[in-house]
Amino acid sequence: MNQPLNDIRILDLSRVYAAPAGSMILADLGADVIRVESLTGSDSMREWGPFVNGESTYYFSSNRNKRSITLNLKEEKGKDIFLDLVKKADVVLENFKTGTMEKLGLGYEYLKTVNDQLIMCSVTGFGQTGPDKGAPGFDPVIQAISGLMDVTGDAEGEPTKVGVPIADILTSNYVAISILSAIRMRDFNNQGQHIDLSLLDVQMSSLANVSSSYLNAGKISKRVGNSHNNVVPYQVFKCKDDPIMLCAGNNGLYVKLCKLLNHPEWAEDPRYYTNNKRLENEEELVSMIQQVMKEKTADEWMELLSQAKIPAGKVNTIDQAFDHPQVQARESVEVLTHPIAGDIKMTKNPMRFSNLNISSKSAPPLLGEHTEELLMEELGYSIEELEELREQHVISYPVFDKIVDG
Repeated sequence: MNQPLNDIRILDLSRVYAAPAGSMILADLGADVIRVESLTGSDSMREWGPFVNGESTYYFSSNRNKRSITLNLKEEKGKDIFLDLVKKADVVLENFKTGTMEKLGLGYEYLKTVNDQLIMCSVTGFGQTGPDKGAPGFDPVIQAISGLMDVTGDAEGEPTKVGVPIADILTSNYVAISILSAIRMRDFNNQGQHIDLSLLDVQMSSLANVSSSYLNAGKISKRVGNSHNNVVPYQVFKCKDDPIMLCAGNNGLYVKLCKLLNHPEWAEDPRYYTNNKRLENEEELVSMIQQVMKEKTADEWMELLSQAKIPAGKVNTIDQAFDHPQVQARESVEVLTHPIAGDIKMTKNPMRFSNLNISSKSAPPLLGEHTEELLMEELGYSIEELEELREQHVISYPVFDKIVDG
C-alpha cells in the first residue's frame, strides 16, 4: 500500500521517548525507520517495566513500524557501515548530549560530505547553543525549569509534574513536523540541513496562555488545581459519587448552566454577569455550584449536561477511558504480533485520512532484529563477513537466539 513517506529512510540513533516517538509518527506514515543501537542496547526504555515476557511495554509505546540494527560506532568498521547507510538515507535522528556525534566523528558537517542532501535532526534537553547546551535534560527536569510544574497542582499543594512525559510528547510532534518541513524544503533547493530541537524550547513555546499572560500583561500564573486561571466556571466538581470536569467557557454556556442548575438568577447577578466578574467572585460562585452538583450522581449530571450541550466529562481512570464508547467507536487500539511478547496492544496513530490507511505494519523491533537483513540485502555482506563482524564486536549475535533460548 502506498504511503506518503514510502521513499524516505531515517536512521534513528535516538533513545528514550521524545525522538523515538517522533520517528514513529514518520514510520506510521510509511518511512523506513532503522533503529541504530549499541550491541547491548543503548535505549534505557528497554529496561523500564512493566514487561511482557521480558519485553518492555514502555519501549513498545514509541517504536512500532521500525527495523533495528546493532552497530558499535566506537569501532572504525562500525562507523564505516553506518556511513554506508548514511549514503542511502534521507534523515539521521539523534538525541545524544550536544557534541557527542562530533566526538564520534559523525557530526553533521562531516555527514553532509558523505550525503549532501542529508537532513540531521538533533534533539537535546537544552539545544546546541547556550550555557546549558551540554547538560542532560530529562522530561521532569524540563517541566521544572520551564515553569510548567509551578502552574500544575493544587493551589495549596506542591508544584506537580504532568502525569505523562508531556515535554517529550510535545517534542516528538515537533520532531515529525521539523523533519517533514526539512524534506519539503529539500524538494525546492536540493539541500539538506541540521535541525536543532530542544525540549526546553518546545516546553516554553507550549506554555500557551500562561506565557502570553506573563509576557503581555505581567501576570505570573499560579497553581489553581483543577480550576482555570482565566475562566470561571471551568473546573472539576464533585458529584454524589464521581467527579466531573465542567467547562462553561463563555457567557452563553454559563447562562445554560445556571438554568440547568435551577438557578437562572445567577446568570443575571451583577457579581457573575461577565467572566471577569466571575473571576473576581470565583470562590463564592464555585461554592454555590458545588453544593448543587453534590445532589446528583456523575452519570445523572452527564446526561443533563449532554442534553444541554455544555462541555463536560467524567474524570475517568485509565481503564474507564479505554472502555469509553467514543474511544471504542474510534477503534483507538490496534493489535500487533511481537516475536517474544506475542499479541500486543498499542494506541493507534490518531490521524484519520479520507484516502489513506496508516494502520501499523509491524511491532516494535527486538534489539538488532534486522541486522542481518539490512547488512546482507542493503550492503551485500555475506554470512561469513557477518560472523567476522560479530567476532570483532562490531555487530551483535542474532537476536532470535534469545527467542530460541528463552
